[in-house]
Amino acid sequence: MRMRLMLSHLSIWVMIAVVAAAVYWTAQGPWWLWAVALLGIPAQMLNEYGLHRYIFHMAPPKRQWAFNWLYRVHYGHHEFPTCWPLLFAPLSVIVPVLVGNTALLWAVLSLIGVPYAFDIAVAVVPLGGAATFLAYEWFHTTAHVTVKKTAIERHVSTLHNQHHFRDFSKWFHVTAGGEVIDRLMGTAISRDQLKTQSRVEFIRTLGLRPDDPRLIAAREKFAPRFGITEAEVSRAGHVGGGAAPAR
Repeated sequence: MRMRLMLSHLSIWVMIAVVAAAVYWTAQGPWWLWAVALLGIPAQMLNEYGLHRYIFHMAPPKRQWAFNWLYRVHYGHHEFPTCWPLLFAPLSVIVPVLVGNTALLWAVLSLIGVPYAFDIAVAVVPLGGAATFLAYEWFHTTAHVTVKKTAIERHVSTLHNQHHFRDFSKWFHVTAGGEVIDRLMGTAISRDQLKTQSRVEFIRTLGLRPDDPRLIAAREKFAPRFGITEAEVSRAGHVGGGAAPAR
């Protein structure tokens, strides 16, 4: 089910193609580029955390076009966590980040005179980083579907569900191993906290009242596009349903 879901989205195919092209390019260069590619793993985990915490969870924009963009990128996924088209990162985010990070690393390495600057940039970002991104999409999909899971997948799913249904300001990682960053950055939820902490108010709307005009406009825009029913939209906009704390 997970693989079928992933392969039904163009963004996954694009990233698979990117990794394949990076593998081919890296194979033409020095052998040590394969070791350098491993740096893309922690780099992408930091990238994942930074984007999720500081961009996808930024203060809600006042301008509707900006709010709509954020809704498509992430807010909508929180409000409708089982809407599969909203589960995956869109190409409008993936491509600029991929190109921008590759170009930035290439520029920095070139400026300081590192040999094979472009090859290193390809190994770190389109190879190591993009492969780690595909792992992120796997674990993210796993957290949202009911399937038999490994111990690692169950652990990641538990923490990600706390982000969705307990406190959206905690547990920004999704890829296995990324929880180290949350703990270092103070965005983990301890077991002691879980014993006493109730669900954050309006959890699915990231603290916004469900009847906020920006949310209403965004739902109307994207619901038909992503197959969200009128009944689901109506429930999402019900204020009383979003405020009750979980016990």
